[in-house]
Amino acid sequence: MNMNMNMKTVFVTGGAGFIGSAVIRHLVATTNCSVVNIDKLTYAGNLETLKSVEVSERYTFEKVDICDRSEIDRLFREHQPSAIMHLAAESHVDRSIDGPAEFIHTNVFGTYTLLEAVRAYWSGLDHEMREDFRFHHVSTDEVYGSLGDEGLFTEETSYKPNSPYSASKASSDHLVRAWHHTYGMPVVTSNCSNNYGPYQFPEKLIPLMVLNALEGKPLPIYGKGDNVRDWLYVDDHARGLCLIMEEGRVGETYNVGGNSEKTNLEVVHGICSAMDEIIPRQQGSYQELITYVADRPGHDQRYAIDASKIEQELGWSPLETFESGLRKTVEWYLENRGWAERATADNYSRERLGTGEK
Repeated sequence: MNMNMNMKTVFVTGGAGFIGSAVIRHLVATTNCSVVNIDKLTYAGNLETLKSVEVSERYTFEKVDICDRSEIDRLFREHQPSAIMHLAAESHVDRSIDGPAEFIHTNVFGTYTLLEAVRAYWSGLDHEMREDFRFHHVSTDEVYGSLGDEGLFTEETSYKPNSPYSASKASSDHLVRAWHHTYGMPVVTSNCSNNYGPYQFPEKLIPLMVLNALEGKPLPIYGKGDNVRDWLYVDDHARGLCLIMEEGRVGETYNVGGNSEKTNLEVVHGICSAMDEIIPRQQGSYQELITYVADRPGHDQRYAIDASKIEQELGWSPLETFESGLRKTVEWYLENRGWAERATADNYSRERLGTGEK
């Protein structure tokens, strides 16, 4: 099935977040569909990320919590969507260690609430609209647990989540699968690797390091810095997500990865090297700011994704290398320091999170 995106209304939950806003910018720029951004604007939600599309008559913002069933029902009545891209989630592992309750509430109960609202709406559609409808659930590779030195996560890998965050996302993945198999709802699921790029909230590794380095603050690396992640540029991910929604097979899962395995230490060295070139320190290298701190509790050693399924079935592959994407990202944060200051004002001072001591 190839959806005609020019005649559709698409709901994007969590559309004011880092990945959600990239998806909305992509949809508005490359299709004629109408997009409804559903976001409750937590600390990580920021409408500034959507300045480029807010003037479009095809873009609507609705400040709604996915846990609020009556408000979600209202949105379905008013906007009559033909697809949902579900990205609304608490997403920071460190925060989930300090306070798991919000992760369970939003990621599990919120997904359940949304699924039930979707089921009620979808059941009332005529046959053709029911056939065309899609619910795309966006998840993470962290549900698979931790890899050793060898091997890759595939769509067949068993779930072994190790953090409160990944457990909450695994739960939501299972709910989506169950609503497909039990009620016949037309769903697709995607599991992605670590995203990076412009507009990412500065609690995450790359923006945190750039901003700390700018101020001459320590660059804290957990443990030995040898934990490995696969890195995916956010615009590549947004393009992949829209392709999965349009052309993915119902009931299937697609892993989306950047084919860019790096240790945390390699990532930070890359940031420092880029900054040494772009905005050199008066003396020495930014690498002198690197410090090692106590590891995150239960820190997964390695994630790596096999993205061959989405490449073979849908023709997607990342356009950015890690080096090109990282350079773009560092330059963006250097040019948009004001955005980072406004995004974190009153709610985050780049302090250490995730010690599990709260």
